Amino acid sequence: MKIEEIKLEDLQPQKFIEEKVKEISSVAGDGLVINALSGGVDSSTVTMLGHRALGDRLKTYFIENGIMRRGEPQMVVSLFKKLGVSVEMVDAKNEFFNALKGLTGPEQKREAITQVFYKDVFGRLVKESGVKYLLQGSNYTDVEETVAGVKRQHNILEQLGIDTQQQYGYKVIEPIIQLRKPAVREVAKTLGLPEQIYNRPPFPGPALAARIIGEVTQKRVEVVRAATKIVEEELSDTGAFQYMAILHQDKVTGVRDGKRDYGLQIELRCWESKDAVTGSPTRLSYEALEKLAERITTEVPGVVSVTYNVTKKPPSTIEAV
Repeated sequence: MKIEEIKLEDLQPQKFIEEKVKEISSVAGDGLVINALSGGVDSSTVTMLGHRALGDRLKTYFIENGIMRRGEPQMVVSLFKKLGVSVEMVDAKNEFFNALKGLTGPEQKREAITQVFYKDVFGRLVKESGVKYLLQGSNYTDVEETVAGVKRQHNILEQLGIDTQQQYGYKVIEPIIQLRKPAVREVAKTLGLPEQIYNRPPFPGPALAARIIGEVTQKRVEVVRAATKIVEEELSDTGAFQYMAILHQDKVTGVRDGKRDYGLQIELRCWESKDAVTGSPTRLSYEALEKLAERITTEVPGVVSVTYNVTKKPPSTIEAV
């Protein structure tokens, strides 16, 4: 499937919004459409486009998968309620953790998340409601990286030849698939979304599972969730494109109170980038790094080592998994 990118310099946000609202209305007809909202700028933008197009005929769901940041589900539901969009939370934590059990390979984990999300959770919601379409926030970079084989983005389906109607029982509507992140932000801002949404750092579709090297368990998610909270508190004012904490698989030797403490290692990444295609590590001060290491090793149980990634993309990638 050939997709023509709309570059930021060519984007006319208001015109784009009007065109996509018409497209969504035309495709949906008089029927209902299910919407997948995660709270990131992509899914939030698509939610508001769908809301303008369909009003109450848009059924928006937040899937509580157990691998989101601390307080994320409640924050997203509350914020969109203030914007006039009703969001229903679906508890699917057990389904996701059961599917991820024993898996260590990055592509294995991404495929497991894809199947639970599209086949099990939304497949069930579609059958219960009888809708024909799922609205979601895939963007141009998601397609580009997936088709190029860099990494499989869980929300890329039809571009890989997957017949969603045949496999899952519904078709997918992707209004922002021609845009990269900076262009999506402009559309989000024009739609009237608050700055805390349209300027939010990117967050991966597989959520914190993309920041855990090795098996994803509830215990390991809690570790990276706690480290993520600290990283976001300390680096939110840097203006960086994205920043994150990554939990490594192997334990390392540490020392506490004069005794060996065989514990966990967290890798920090902070990026300067415009479109996520290339990136350079932010030149954080040593004092900032030292404070991050002190907080993480003190406040996150079991962590004895904190490192900082200084490798550009490429050859590195922004997310580790």
